[in-house]
Amino acid sequence: MKKLFLPLAIAAFMAGTMLNGCQSSGKKVENAEDKLQAAQNKVTEAAQDLDQAIRDSIQQFRKEAAERISDNETRIAEFRVKISKQSKEVRARSEQKLAELEQQNRELKRQLGEFREDTRDNWVTFRGNFKRDMDNLGHAFKNFWTKEK
Repeated sequence: MKKLFLPLAIAAFMAGTMLNGCQSSGKKVENAEDKLQAAQNKVTEAAQDLDQAIRDSIQQFRKEAAERISDNETRIAEFRVKISKQSKEVRARSEQKLAELEQQNRELKRQLGEFREDTRDNWVTFRGNFKRDMDNLGHAFKNFWTKEK
């Protein structure tokens, strides 16, 4: 009897485990669809969060760039006053250099105003180029008088 009981108990245990562990294929499909929908919702939320972060970044960049452009305009006005006190020969060269810097500043202001946030790649490219041009203009302002001497 002992010999018959052990294999019978093992077979009953395995059968019970298999019957409890099995789900109908309909239930499996439903669970998979629920998981897929939850994952799609998370992806949508993450994309919306990314879009909002990019919009915030663009707004912040525009604000900072507009401030720098305004600072450049103030510098230009200050340089004009200093130039007016220079000798005629130096004044002509300085006014020419200042006119070039003023044109670059206006061009940056125009670019900033015309930029549209079409895609993330366009934003990254625009931001890099604009920042480089703005930094170059800033260096030109800093070195304006040193070059003159």
